[in-house]
Amino acid sequence: MKTIFDAKLLVVDDEPEIINLLKTILQQAGFSQVISAENCRQARALFALEKPHGVIFDVTLPDGDGFSLMQELRQQSNVPMLFLSARDEDENRLMGLGLGADDYITKPFLPRELVLRLSGILRRVYQPLLTQSQTDDTLVLGTVTVHFNSGIVKTPTGEKTLTAKEHALLKKLWENQGHIVTADSLCRSAWDDDLYGYENTLMVHIRRLREKIEVDPSQPRYLLTVRGMGYKLIGETRA
Repeated sequence: MKTIFDAKLLVVDDEPEIINLLKTILQQAGFSQVISAENCRQARALFALEKPHGVIFDVTLPDGDGFSLMQELRQQSNVPMLFLSARDEDENRLMGLGLGADDYITKPFLPRELVLRLSGILRRVYQPLLTQSQTDDTLVLGTVTVHFNSGIVKTPTGEKTLTAKEHALLKKLWENQGHIVTADSLCRSAWDDDLYGYENTLMVHIRRLREKIEVDPSQPRYLLTVRGMGYKLIGETRA
């Protein structure tokens, strides 16, 4: 993959008209590889066979639901995953984001918005990997080392991979190391939106980040909460 537009995308929706529409929108935007599945069974098979760089789910599927399918596939890979669904209730949106989705877009949607939000996620995840000449920005937290360009967290017990949202949040904190980063600022970095509606989701992602970078997540040493304001990262960096 030379650019994000070479990314292979898997669209999972039970409506052929929606699949055709999404393929047209994405291909016109420059994405050359768009494959599709109409149910969970097909999606599982294609995900294992094709190893897509990103997945777009509908929530309602004939042989299951997108939430459960995403959780299942998330155990196998940390590629970007987002929902495109007619279910626009806050509960469903927060559930999708809380389960680890990188975005949640409701139908009807603006084609341009979908392309922009998808492209933004793909760039955050893959662009550093595509720029071979770029310095490997590294964050050192005691015995833990975070390589932002690869999204890998190296610990004494093994390696862990950051999700797209975790990467965006930690990168924002790292760029402002030693200073308070407001919750609003973090939400804009990860979801291109303000804090309202994302409070619980942000806390979930911060907790998961601590599980990857802290020796004792329940008593964080590096990723600190500043009550009523946001969070602060304390650590060392090296190029």
